[in-house]
Amino acid sequence: MTSQINPYNINGQYPVAGQDNNSQGFRTNFTNTSTNLEYAAQEITALQTNAVLKAALAGVTLDNNMNGQLLYNALTQQITQAIFPYGVLVGSSQVISYTAGYLSTLTTDVTQTTTTISFSNLNVIPSGVLANWAVAITVTAGQSVTFTGTYNNTQGIQGWNTSSNTITFVDAGTYTFEFSTINSGSTITVNEVSRALQPFTSSYTLSANGNVSLAATTTLITVSSNLVANLSSGISDGQLLNIIYANTSTGNSIITVSNAGWGGSGIATLTTSGSACTLQYIDSKWYCIGNNGVAFS
Repeated sequence: MTSQINPYNINGQYPVAGQDNNSQGFRTNFTNTSTNLEYAAQEITALQTNAVLKAALAGVTLDNNMNGQLLYNALTQQITQAIFPYGVLVGSSQVISYTAGYLSTLTTDVTQTTTTISFSNLNVIPSGVLANWAVAITVTAGQSVTFTGTYNNTQGIQGWNTSSNTITFVDAGTYTFEFSTINSGSTITVNEVSRALQPFTSSYTLSANGNVSLAATTTLITVSSNLVANLSSGISDGQLLNIIYANTSTGNSIITVSNAGWGGSGIATLTTSGSACTLQYIDSKWYCIGNNGVAFS
């Protein structure tokens, strides 16, 4: 803004020493000085209220809230983002506030099989702008996390069940996900941040009757006698699943496959040590796309 203070309307040469001076000159100088002080007070107050400051002014709490105003054409360096630690949860749910900080960290309750996470204060995000936040979750092996809300871009996330928005983690560890929205949270896009560092869908060992894991890309069967297992419907189109019969295994391992693309009884039988197959879930069916010694019926 342009300052209203006028330093040139005060006569610095008045009064003139050694002679009588017209009192009007005094009044004019006093009036102009008073007016300029009023302008100065208004402008300083406006700066104190609206300026972005490096430190708090005397007697004032620092508040650099930009109130959603545009900041552009800026060169930045060493910019950090706030972290809010929720700590170790007690119970099976946690509400994470968007306004708490960019990254929220939490550790699930080891006594809970599934933890539900929801997000609050997304309504402060103006519609039509992009907002990002992230969550780092520490889990134990076999735990699941369900996210409430409507999500995009989840089909490529390993272990994510697109119908329930639930991730099942095969391995213990800390996994980070970044979320974004352009419509105040009506729909949320999610991306994996930690996959390249610590993939959480490695392998699962099946050594007794049970289910083939949908959360792991590879299931290794290690048995010394007959085994009966089930493979349920896939998590999402395109999901790949490897089933390997360990070279130390013996006996017959019979897997009943839901929605088998090859028809028949939907049975995959592994009897030869070292045999393996690759299945892919397409159009709500499991299809065999690679086979080494596995019998299908």
